[in-house]
Amino acid sequence: MQLRRMAGLVCLAAAACAQDVHFNFDRSANFSSYQTYRWVDVKSGQAPDQLIDQNIKRAVDEQLLLKGLRRVETGGDLQVGYQVALDREKQFNGFSMGPRWNAMGTMNTSTIEIGKIAVEMFDPARQQLVWRGDAVKTLAVNKDPEKNYQNLKKSMAKLFKNYPPGAGR
Repeated sequence: MQLRRMAGLVCLAAAACAQDVHFNFDRSANFSSYQTYRWVDVKSGQAPDQLIDQNIKRAVDEQLLLKGLRRVETGGDLQVGYQVALDREKQFNGFSMGPRWNAMGTMNTSTIEIGKIAVEMFDPARQQLVWRGDAVKTLAVNKDPEKNYQNLKKSMAKLFKNYPPGAGR
């Protein structure tokens, strides 16, 4: 069951346009000087399995390559890490018909799973967080891993539209 929930974090969106994306950045950072990055593990957050980890990194790698950054195994101008989280909320659905004083109605509840992924970029030379973006979306856990991965890629494309700062304008 936990694996299914974590797989849902990969899909993050049934449609990328419907998700909530936020970002912030260090206004003193010179983003044009960053040419390389390497992956680092972030110690907090829920740890996905190895396959989900590979998919997240692959989707982020594709976006950073489009932005002109090259992945390296050691060193690097930036250190990149991510965190994932899963929350549950109750949704109440109701229906009634008839006048207020003589109405008939039903109400039911359901649990909604909300996934969040945050990607952080750290400048090791300055020892400073320089960019952080996150995407939050109600999850639609699909059984098709390829569809999940395509949804993840759409999510990362929307998130990295804001990197480097000013690029999404």
